[in-house]
Amino acid sequence: MSAENDPAQRVAIGISFGNSYSSIAYTTGEGKAEVIANEDGDRQIPSFLSYVGGEELHGGQAKAQIVRNAKNTVAYFRDFLGQEFKSIDPTAAHQSAHPVQHESTVAFKIQDTEEDKENEVTVADITSRHLKRLRQSASDYLGKQVTAAVVTVPTNFSDAQKSALNKAAKEAGIEVLQFINEPVAAVLAYDARPDAKLADKIVVVADLGGTRSDVAVIASRGGIYTILATVHDYEVTGLKLDQVLMDYFAKEFLKKNKSATDPREDTRGLAKLKLECEAVKKALSIGSSANFSVESLVSGIDFTATINRTRYDLLGNKLFAAFSRLVLHAVEKAQLDPLDVTEIILAGGNAHTPKVAATVGAAFPESTTILAPSTNPSAINPSELPVRGAAIQASLIEEFDLEDIEQSTHPMVTVTPHLSQAIGVLCISGEESSGIFHPIVDAETSLPVRRTAIIATPREGGDVLIKLAEGSRHIKVTKPEPKPKKEKDEDDEDDSDEDDESDEEEELREKTWKVGKILSEAAIRGVKKGGKVEVQINIGADLGVNAIYREVGGKGGVRGIIQGSKAANGSA
Repeated sequence: MSAENDPAQRVAIGISFGNSYSSIAYTTGEGKAEVIANEDGDRQIPSFLSYVGGEELHGGQAKAQIVRNAKNTVAYFRDFLGQEFKSIDPTAAHQSAHPVQHESTVAFKIQDTEEDKENEVTVADITSRHLKRLRQSASDYLGKQVTAAVVTVPTNFSDAQKSALNKAAKEAGIEVLQFINEPVAAVLAYDARPDAKLADKIVVVADLGGTRSDVAVIASRGGIYTILATVHDYEVTGLKLDQVLMDYFAKEFLKKNKSATDPREDTRGLAKLKLECEAVKKALSIGSSANFSVESLVSGIDFTATINRTRYDLLGNKLFAAFSRLVLHAVEKAQLDPLDVTEIILAGGNAHTPKVAATVGAAFPESTTILAPSTNPSAINPSELPVRGAAIQASLIEEFDLEDIEQSTHPMVTVTPHLSQAIGVLCISGEESSGIFHPIVDAETSLPVRRTAIIATPREGGDVLIKLAEGSRHIKVTKPEPKPKKEKDEDDEDDSDEDDESDEEEELREKTWKVGKILSEAAIRGVKKGGKVEVQINIGADLGVNAIYREVGGKGGVRGIIQGSKAANGSA
C-alpha cells in the first residue's frame, strides 16, 4: 500500500522554503525537532540551482557559481511562484539568471542540458527541482524515502501561490500535509520545548530576511495562536545590509588602488564582492571583527581588509532603525502598546546580528523578553525556527488522513470568533464603590472558552458583591514632576551634571485596566475573613456567558447567564 493511501506509511518532515535559504528537519522518537544537514554539511541550504555542462548543482555549490556561471544559476525565485510576470519585482535576481515571461507566468532562460542551447524553464519546474533535492537530502539522512512534509510560507502568500507550491511539491514526490505560516511555526518551535510553560501572551515574530522583512503579532491564548497583525517590507532587507558592506569595501579598495575599476561595475567583481560581504556579515555576528579577503577581486588585483563590529553597526544603523520602526508599526497595527508585548522572537539569519536585537530591544520596555542569540542564552537558532516548528507540526499530523487534515485546517474551523475585550471580575465589599479589576479571559481569546480563577476578597470578609465586566487595557502615563533647580556656585560642576540628568527623566508608563460594560452581578453573603471566591466563566461561540461564583470551600454558588446578543456588544 502506498504512503499516499496509507498515512501510517508516510515519512514526513518539515520544510522551510525561503527566498534566500531553505532548510529541512525531522522529529526524533523523543519528540525533539532536529535540523538535517545536506551532503555538503549545510543546515541552511541556499535556495539556488546552477547548471554546468548539463550537471545540476544545488545549494552552496550552486551559489558559488554566481561568480563564473551567473546566467545559468537560478536564485531568489520563491516569491515568483504562482505570480503573473507583470506583478513580480526581479531586482533580487539581477546577478543571476534573469526571469522572463512565459505565457503569463515566470520562467528562466538557462542551459540546463548538455546541448548548447538555452531552454525556458518555468519557476514551477525550478521549485520542483529544488524541493526534490531537499527531499533527497532528507531521505539520505534518514535512510528511508521521505514522502510528505509540512511546508512553511509567509503570511501574505496567496492561495494561487500555495496552489502552485503544492503542485510543485507533488511533482517532487512530496505530499504537502499542511502549509504553516512562518511566524506561527517560529512560536511553535519555542512552545514545543520540554521546559516551556503554557501561558497567555502576546508574541511578536520579526524576521529581517534577505529579500523582505516580515513581522507578525500573535496572541497565544490557551495554546491557540491568532495572528493579530502582519507587516511586510521589501526595502528593509538583509541584502541591503550586504550592500552597505559592499559599498564600504569597494571604497576601501579604490582608496588603495586609485586607477583600478570599481568592483561594483564589474560583473564578476560584483559577484565576488557580494559573496565575501555575506561571509563577513556572518563573521561579525559571532566575533568583534572580520577579515575581507578576495583573490583577484577585479583587474587581477587581490584585496584584503578588516572591519570591526562597531564600524558595521554604524554602517547599518539606518537599516536597523528602520527594522525597529517596522516592528513598532506592527504592534500599533494590532492596536496594542509596546507594554502589551510579552516576547519578541527574532527569526532569520540576520537575527544573529547583535545590533538588530539591541535596536529592537531599545524600543520596548524591560518587561518584554527579546529572544535572540545575543540577548538570551536559551534562544533557539533564529535560522532554524520555522523549520523546527514545521517538523513538530508534521510529527503531530503525519498519521492523519489528508481529508481530515484539510477539514481541520479549513477556514470554517480555524477562523473562530474572538473576544475583542477582556472579561473579568470586580470584588466589592462593605462601603466600597469600586474594586480592582481581575482579568480572567484575555482579549483575543478564541471562542468557545472556559476559564476558572480564584480571587482574593477584601480582608474583612462579610457580604461581597461580584461584578462580571468587560475590561480594556489602558496605558497610564505619569510624567515626573520637575525638580526645583538648586542655586549653584561656579565650583559645583558635578551637581549641575546630575541636575541635567534628572531633568531628562523619562515618563513612567504602566498597564492598568479600564472597566467597561458590566455583564452581571452576584452577591455572596457571609464570606469568611480573608476568604477567596472561585469564579468560573464559560463563553460560547455566540458570545453567551455562563458564570458561576462561589466561596472557596463553601457550598452551592450563584449562577449568572447572559445571552449572546446581550454580551455581544463590545465583543467580536
